[in-house]
Amino acid sequence: MAVEAARSCLQAAPVATGDLILASTSFPYADRQNAGIVKEALNLGDDTGTLDVGMSQKAGTGALLQAFATATASEKAVLVIGSERRRARPASEDELTNGDAAAALLVGPEDGIARLIGSFSLSVDLVDHFRGENDAYGQGWEARWVRDEGLALTVKAIRSALERAGIQADAVSKLIVGMPGRGVGISIAKAVGVPVASVADDLSLSVGHAGSAHPLLLLAHALEDARAGEVLLVVGFGQGVDVLVLEATDAARRKPVSEALARARTDTNYLKYLTFTGALKLELGKRADFEQKPVLTALYRNRKTVLGLVGSRCTETGAVQFPRSEISVSQGVGRRGTQEDYPLSDKAARIMTFTADSLTYTPDPPNFYGMIEFEGGGRMWSEFTDCDAHTVSVGATMQMMFRIKAADERSGFVKYFWKAVPTAGSN
Repeated sequence: MAVEAARSCLQAAPVATGDLILASTSFPYADRQNAGIVKEALNLGDDTGTLDVGMSQKAGTGALLQAFATATASEKAVLVIGSERRRARPASEDELTNGDAAAALLVGPEDGIARLIGSFSLSVDLVDHFRGENDAYGQGWEARWVRDEGLALTVKAIRSALERAGIQADAVSKLIVGMPGRGVGISIAKAVGVPVASVADDLSLSVGHAGSAHPLLLLAHALEDARAGEVLLVVGFGQGVDVLVLEATDAARRKPVSEALARARTDTNYLKYLTFTGALKLELGKRADFEQKPVLTALYRNRKTVLGLVGSRCTETGAVQFPRSEISVSQGVGRRGTQEDYPLSDKAARIMTFTADSLTYTPDPPNFYGMIEFEGGGRMWSEFTDCDAHTVSVGATMQMMFRIKAADERSGFVKYFWKAVPTAGSN
């Protein structure tokens, strides 16, 4: 999710990125830099600084504040991403309210679609939510107590942020509250004096609450239709409070969150959901029993190919090939040393051949795979995902997405690769 959010962000603003900050409380790895995996998938340079930020539900707003400070000091753009896929006990309240989501924002030394005009942070060990190092599921304290104490802290932080920015409460156009709880935004607005009508949609009915990524997701959503001069107040909460005061500019804007929500697909299979979240262990059969042990040296040597989906293009003939080879595939040429890196992750593709395999193992049968041809050249044998018999056909348009390829249960190592996904609206 972090990779897809970042790709959408960078397509809208393709500028050089100095640093990448990834915020989450549900990182896949506890001892491997997760931001580094995202950097490789985005084909950013090895001189890109990467940083993981976590351990709090306000990690997303903390990362955003750090991005503003870093961009100002270094005069380089900083890509900040919030991404969460938190586990919840079956039949728990968290299972009903949690959402998996990611949002990415590019912060530069110059103004973009919004500028930071003030901020304030409180750090208070109010244990509203916690998860032990060896625990799969988080725990929360009594909701009303957290709401009442959290409200007092949030109101204090907002008033301080507005004072620093020199903004009156009634001048706030959008109040963006990244806190769980129905009606909490309205309660804060009334307590601070912000117009109730300015409380932004918390997306609880369409997304749920996405933990540390939620304030960034709501900010991206609010910026879709923000008008120049409007003041946006962003609140992150978790063992303290972060408040950012932003002013929208007249720069052109997109609707990435609305577009993502429009691509939603409904699945009502609860057992499938439990299996995908790891809450239910199924008997997978002998076809699923095969070696998944990672070869880390090979991954390092081929990281551009595997994580970045970088092929090669012949500088003499223009022929594209994947995976990369030092020998040109152009018929009758066979030249060496004529290849240059050629990223394929953002290229559209069409299905040449496909198979719907019900015998080989896949967690979501049948297993769709086949040969695809990229726009501009290059072919690849690829797995398909997020598809069914109605969306897969020869000639159908596909796009590439960064997904889990396999997970080794013995070591816990997760392999990532690229899979082909039907383009929205294609058939």
